[in-house]
Amino acid sequence: MQPDLETSLLRVFVTSARSGSISRAATALGHSQPALSQQLRKLERAVGNPLFHRTAAGVSLTKSGEALLPYAERILALSAQALTVARKTVSGHCGVGLIEDLTTAALPQALADFTRTNPEVTLELVSGPGPALEQAFATERIHLALCDPSYLREPPRWTTRLPLTWAVGPGIDTDVDPLPLILFSQPCRWRVPVLDCLEAAGRNWRASFESTSLAGVQAAVRAGLGVAALLSANLEPGTTAHGLPGLPDVELGLVRRPGTDGDPLVDTVEELLRRLV
Repeated sequence: MQPDLETSLLRVFVTSARSGSISRAATALGHSQPALSQQLRKLERAVGNPLFHRTAAGVSLTKSGEALLPYAERILALSAQALTVARKTVSGHCGVGLIEDLTTAALPQALADFTRTNPEVTLELVSGPGPALEQAFATERIHLALCDPSYLREPPRWTTRLPLTWAVGPGIDTDVDPLPLILFSQPCRWRVPVLDCLEAAGRNWRASFESTSLAGVQAAVRAGLGVAALLSANLEPGTTAHGLPGLPDVELGLVRRPGTDGDPLVDTVEELLRRLV
C-alpha cells in the first residue's frame, strides 16, 4: 500500500528547503538537528528518492525535491485552511496586503482556496512594495498587511523572520571581482543588510541590474546578469548559489487595521496567514 505523506514531515521538508540549511530549519522548528535529519530521511524513504543535496554550506533541492516542494506547500496550506475553516463560519469582505515577494509562494493559492470554500467571503489581495501597502492601509483598502512592518505606523501584532538565499544566473562565476549584483530598486530596506554582508566579507560588487519587481529580478537571474538575494521560496530550480557570504534573515510583520478586533473574518484570515508563514 502506498504510504501517506505526513504533514509534520512535509513541514520539516519545506522549512529546510526555504532556509537552505538543516541547522536553521531545526532552530526554526524547535527540533534538534539529528531529529530533523531523521525526519527528512523518513520522508525520503516514503518518496523513494533523495530530496536534498547536502554540503558543508547547506542543502539544495534535488530534482525530486524541486518536484515535491509545490505540492508540499499546497498540502500544508490546505491543512492550515481546513483547521481554520472548521472552527468558524465567516462572511464579508477583507483586504489583504502582501509584499510581492510573498505572492509567488503558497499564500495566494491558500487565500484563493479559502474563498472558494467560503462562498460568502470576498477577499481582495493587494500586492506591492512597502510604500504602496502603507497607502492601501491608510485609505482603509486593506485590513491586514504582511510586509516589512517599519513601513506602517501601526505596530505589528506578530513578526517572523525569513532567510534570504543567493540566486545565481547561468554562466556566472561567483568568484569574479567585482561580483555582479541584481538588486531591487530603491526604496528597498533589504538592500543595505545584503550589501553589508558582502562588504564585511571583503567582496567587491557592482550593480548589474535593478528592478522594482520580483519578476524583473528573476528574469535578470535567468538571463545570467548576476546574483540576487531572494527569499528561498522565490528561487527557481537550479539557481541556488553556494560559496558566497551568508545572508541575513529579514523580518516580516502582520499589521492589522485598528477597529477590526473581534471581526470574525479578519480574525480567521489573520489566523490562516500566521499558520502559513
